[in-house]
Amino acid sequence: MLTERQMLILKAIVDDYVTNAEPVGSRSISKRSNVSYSPATIRNEMSDLEELGFLEKTHSSSGRIPSQKGYRHYVDHLLSPSLVTEKEAENIQEVLEDRFAELEEVVKQSAKVLSDLTSYTSIVLGPEVFESALKQIQLIPISDNQAVAIIVTDTGHVENQTVYFPHKLSPEELEKVVKILNDRLYGVPLYKLQQALRTEVANVMKKYVDHYDQILEVFKEIFRHHHNDKVYYSGKTNILSQPEFNDVDRVRDILNIFEEDELVSKLFRSEEKGLKIRIGEENRFAPFDDCTVITATYSADGKQLGTVGILGPTRMEYPRVISLMDYLTRDLSRLLSNRYSK
Repeated sequence: MLTERQMLILKAIVDDYVTNAEPVGSRSISKRSNVSYSPATIRNEMSDLEELGFLEKTHSSSGRIPSQKGYRHYVDHLLSPSLVTEKEAENIQEVLEDRFAELEEVVKQSAKVLSDLTSYTSIVLGPEVFESALKQIQLIPISDNQAVAIIVTDTGHVENQTVYFPHKLSPEELEKVVKILNDRLYGVPLYKLQQALRTEVANVMKKYVDHYDQILEVFKEIFRHHHNDKVYYSGKTNILSQPEFNDVDRVRDILNIFEEDELVSKLFRSEEKGLKIRIGEENRFAPFDDCTVITATYSADGKQLGTVGILGPTRMEYPRVISLMDYLTRDLSRLLSNRYSK
């Protein structure tokens, strides 16, 4: 258990290091208006904090920097979220109040505004495939054996794809196929659609549709793409502006990860509702050993739809980032509840 004086000094060091990215010395701490201790007293406390694992001493300076343990104590016990400024709130509301934007565009723009405001990399997953179900399928013919398939989910996501059938389909046949699919697949979770084609659709379509097996293969291919979360990035290269990441190999490892959506989805998806902070090695993924990942979930009427994530250095502006993420996900959830749960 840290003393009140040690906690005050630890908080001052974290705040100073986050701002300046330079090791913090006892003299600079003693000049703070809220610190009444002498440099000698502060030095002694800094030595004790280092011995306890909350601070680290760099080779090039007599100052100290926070360790991952120090950041964790700061986040858990010393952090007070900052207020979202009027300008920041306006930037977020401008994205969320676009009444004509589809869910996908709203999510994409949410990632951009978050990276713009924080100067870190933002990753937004959504909506979560395991929380989404099929609401409607439409087939719009554009030639004898070609149509546009429109997939609508219960979370408001709309996706269209051009499909090719191996034989000519009349408008009546297309209508019959669509009716069977909507009757049998309405409310089925997206990740169960391929299975439902075999168990719920195949036997019915066999009775009423010619070449039913070929049509089923077309829809199996369509539904196969719904197994992965949608991943939206913004500010991928923002990490290059952080002084901690001047090692080209380290940066390359992180940027390479952003090329693998499935891995990113696994790393950033949050199974727990609310906000979660993983610092350094808590991420259990070597390229992120010097990074902090903050995730927060968004929902509609209590149904979790996705995750908003921020990737930055452990020397992160925690109070501001947490406040912005809380503001964004809370308002995004309210928007989705109003627009897509009706």
